[in-house]
Amino acid sequence: MDQESSMGAGHLQEEEAPAAMAKSTKRRGKQQRREGGGARKRRQQQEQQEYRLVSYEELPEYMKENEFILNHYRSEWPLLHAFLSVFSWHNETINIWTHLLGFFLFLGLTLWHLAQYFPQVAHLIGHLSWPISKVAENVSSNIGDVLSGAASFMQASPGLAMAAAAGAGPTTRWPFFVFLAGAMFCLMSSCACHLLSCHSHRLNLFLIRLDYTGIAVMIVVSFFPPIYYIFQCEPRWQLAYLSAISLAGAATVYALMSPRLSDAKYRAHRALLFVGMGLSGVVPAVHAAAVNWHEPRRNVTLAYEGAMAASYLVGTAFYLTRVPERWRPGMFDLCGQSHQIFHLLVIAGALAHYGAAIVFLRVRDEMGCPAN
Repeated sequence: MDQESSMGAGHLQEEEAPAAMAKSTKRRGKQQRREGGGARKRRQQQEQQEYRLVSYEELPEYMKENEFILNHYRSEWPLLHAFLSVFSWHNETINIWTHLLGFFLFLGLTLWHLAQYFPQVAHLIGHLSWPISKVAENVSSNIGDVLSGAASFMQASPGLAMAAAAGAGPTTRWPFFVFLAGAMFCLMSSCACHLLSCHSHRLNLFLIRLDYTGIAVMIVVSFFPPIYYIFQCEPRWQLAYLSAISLAGAATVYALMSPRLSDAKYRAHRALLFVGMGLSGVVPAVHAAAVNWHEPRRNVTLAYEGAMAASYLVGTAFYLTRVPERWRPGMFDLCGQSHQIFHLLVIAGALAHYGAAIVFLRVRDEMGCPAN
């Protein structure tokens, strides 16, 4: 009887063993799924923590530029996350968009003038419904229809019509387009720096140097339209002044390639280098005013250039003093900080210089150079 009982118990154990193993496997599967789900959640939380906006104190040392901006920083984000942050809100959003929109504005102006000068470009743009062309039209609506091509440009500019009637072609446009190209390069390099410099120390240093190069290029090319057109009939002065500012720009860029000058504590030295480049234009400006003292449009160009100089100098003052965030740290983290004001004044100065360049160009179209 005992033997039969033990045999029956053995059979029961054999029958229950697969069921127990199945239950154990099921429990292990549930546990693994729970652990897997927990790991995924932890990874997601880690990613969210890793790509969250941080405070100034949490930044790596190389990103500590402005101690009065306390929060909303991006720190060491992957390139894709940094690029897509152009559509999110952080303390660089306005810095990015001010110069990005400025770039598109100058791109529109460039396409518009190319359309006026080259009928083929006008024909191409005529097939493209770019909103940017409408922006350019609004900015310079007094000059003519944005897609009308060379014919409307002749009608809109009496100087060109007079030159054509006299059998002389319009003066060359390349210095004007050099200025527009330099302005676009400066604005886009600044935009890229503010957007992507949060990725890594190496990229941060490269983009900062690119930004400095863009500023130097902007200053140099701003000299090209006034000096070229004012001294077009005096090529020796034209060559001397353009060579001098180009060499000064190259020397400035070379100096700024030093990693030491990229440190935040040397911001005043960097600003003074750029201010020195700009103020070097006083000499050709005084010379030009003396040469064209009786030109009736002299006051118009002086007003434009005065507005440009004031915009750049006031913008530099904001950049150096870090006002208003210095007065109320943390209040202007997202909007109203000094660098955003600096960006707006840079665009205002560039547009003022654009207005002066248009006047210089028209005057030279009308006057030409006296025959030797």
